[in-house]
Amino acid sequence: MARQHFEQKNERIYEQFLQFMREHPERLSQRLTLSWSNWGFGMEPLARSAARLAAHGVRCIELHGNHYGPDLGYAVDETLHILGDHGLTVAGVCGMFSADNDLSSNRAIQRQAALDYLKRTVPFTAAVGGGYLLVVPGAVGRPAAYDAMEFDRSVETLRRVANLFVEHNVRAAIEPIRAAEVSFCHTIADARRYIATVDHPGVAHINGDVYHMQTEESHIGEALLAANSRLTNLHFADSNRCALGAGSLDVDTIIRALYLIGNNAPGRYVTFEPLGPGGDPYPAMYGKTDPAVLDKLVGDSVRYFREREEAVLAREFAETPNG
Repeated sequence: MARQHFEQKNERIYEQFLQFMREHPERLSQRLTLSWSNWGFGMEPLARSAARLAAHGVRCIELHGNHYGPDLGYAVDETLHILGDHGLTVAGVCGMFSADNDLSSNRAIQRQAALDYLKRTVPFTAAVGGGYLLVVPGAVGRPAAYDAMEFDRSVETLRRVANLFVEHNVRAAIEPIRAAEVSFCHTIADARRYIATVDHPGVAHINGDVYHMQTEESHIGEALLAANSRLTNLHFADSNRCALGAGSLDVDTIIRALYLIGNNAPGRYVTFEPLGPGGDPYPAMYGKTDPAVLDKLVGDSVRYFREREEAVLAREFAETPNG
């Protein structure tokens, strides 16, 4: 029986990976670096979140970009002290772009708020040792377009502060998000077009998200290969946006694609962000969470990912047809 189209694509990536294993075994010795985006932990104190991640072997964290005003957000010294106590380092910062600070807004006050937000958040990212800042070209939670000019407004607005990323040695990581949550920039190809239009060395990278990619990409593995070295981080959750292993995501093919593009290199991350199903996820950042539930969420996700990674890298598994 003929294979389905997605199975044919899986097989091509599988064959590429087998060849890669044979020709470059040294490039598989370093495992993918795992991180966790903590804004899904709601209002939980950072110290409690850091202790949980450390207990489950996660040594990097993607911090909630919570500098919504000059008197809001994490303090640099306190943050470094807390993370240092638990042996954690900062992978990057999850930039939060709502209708209140929308790079593409048709209201100047909201675009100015986005600029001010970036002027606070880029230096903070550098100060805590983060390598990237996630940037969403249009507001999350606003799937309806303002007009036909929002892409152009977003590009023009981001250009005004693009030098900040170079000055602070922080990578702007453009995140494509599904059409149910944003009005434009939905795919890796869209992100590449946006980056090309901004045309600035400070805005050159991509933050992928497998949950959004399930809806918007024809094949997640192929999209990751297309992102290639621009991919600096990949948000991870299962198909239902819950703990890894709780859904039907093809984790093995994604892991193969990540190794093929060298995502196990220093400064590139796989960051868990299981926010649960639904529309606009931003209300989760203000939620009251159950520590026991979060403990299980982290433990299950990390354990399952590492199990699949080791299975993919095991030569006896990889050389088994349909492995």
